[in-house]
Amino acid sequence: LTVPIYDRLVVPVARRATGNPHGLTPLQRIGVGLVLSIVAMVCAALTEVRRLRVARDARVGGGEAVPMTVFWLIPQFLFVGAGEAFTYIGQLDFFLRECPKGMKTMSTGLFLSTLSLGFFVSSALVAAVHKLTGDRHPWLADDLNKGQLHKFYWLLAGVCLANLLVYLVAARWYKYKAGRAAAAGDGGVEMADAEPCLH
Repeated sequence: LTVPIYDRLVVPVARRATGNPHGLTPLQRIGVGLVLSIVAMVCAALTEVRRLRVARDARVGGGEAVPMTVFWLIPQFLFVGAGEAFTYIGQLDFFLRECPKGMKTMSTGLFLSTLSLGFFVSSALVAAVHKLTGDRHPWLADDLNKGQLHKFYWLLAGVCLANLLVYLVAARWYKYKAGRAAAAGDGGVEMADAEPCLH
């Protein structure tokens, strides 16, 4: 859902604002996606804090439903979906532009390798949280009402923030391939002679 919204609404607005025919550059898209991931985790943490409060006020026992509508989850999933759309499209576009012409087919593999690395890191993070918090006050308990899932979401928000800061440094100092002129006004991020790319 977020991809057509991005393509039909965000790109035209960004095109008029930046003067860039593609709307946002690949690195800018990735940056927006990383910001949205932080917002998503903050929303998730706040929603979980409210859910725990409602569960405790209603004295919800094991297996009972919390008297709270599922629509409270919409904001976090909306930001997650939008963030993934920006990040994934930006990454794929970046790899397609920056790979040598003879390695274009490998660009998709490079893109997917970043996703697989993220899955491994997330599994390691969950295992570490289980080990460090599982004895006394588990963050990730079988019964959510006895766990502290909101703290895990705050941790993820912090990790996403650190990831964004590292990314901003790398993006700021990244040098594009020689011979590809940057479009005016974007700080050397978009190439004017680049092949047509995904939006």
